[in-house]
Amino acid sequence: MDGTHDLGGKQGFGPIPIDDNEGFHHDWERRMWAMARSGISPPGMTIDWFRHGLERMVPSDYLSFSYFEKWCANYFMLLIDANTFSMSEALDGHMKEPSAPRSAISVEDVLLANRRSCADFTTVAEEKPKFSVGESVTTKRLMPANHTRLPAYARGATGTVITHHGTHLLPDTGAQGVHQGEHLYTVAFGAVELWGDDANPNDSVTLELWESYFV
Repeated sequence: MDGTHDLGGKQGFGPIPIDDNEGFHHDWERRMWAMARSGISPPGMTIDWFRHGLERMVPSDYLSFSYFEKWCANYFMLLIDANTFSMSEALDGHMKEPSAPRSAISVEDVLLANRRSCADFTTVAEEKPKFSVGESVTTKRLMPANHTRLPAYARGATGTVITHHGTHLLPDTGAQGVHQGEHLYTVAFGAVELWGDDANPNDSVTLELWESYFV
């Protein structure tokens, strides 16, 4: 999806602030992180649908919200979209017909569940890869309305395949609830190819890209 979130290669946003403090600035941010890690997501949610929800934020909100404010707003959207509660219930601050509370779990239980939840996105290859290591590839100049992991600055660019990773779940369809595997590659792009003649010719950018991203 083309939107405010895709900031790679864009200028005018000023320097990145450096914060030497811990990652949480307010107590509610700790709670937001804890709730996310303890499994509040609606059934069937995927990481790609979560990312797509962030992408669909109003640009002024995306640029002004802090990191965990984005998370909080996105979880509201995800849970309302899944009919976990309604917009009016969210505004009221309570559910009209609340379900029974979940059994309490300890911090140790949450940590153990997270240690065991390492997701594997590899799939069984049904077709042979179209490209091989060392081959030149050119990305599509697409402007998708839905989720994609092909950044705007690398569209219509030519690079070289340096690694083939087998088949992995395609995020573009995963955000729509369709789980299909596709060959995944690491592609190196020269900085001049991406940024123009002012870029350092000795620099390069590597990206993990799915096969359907190529012409």
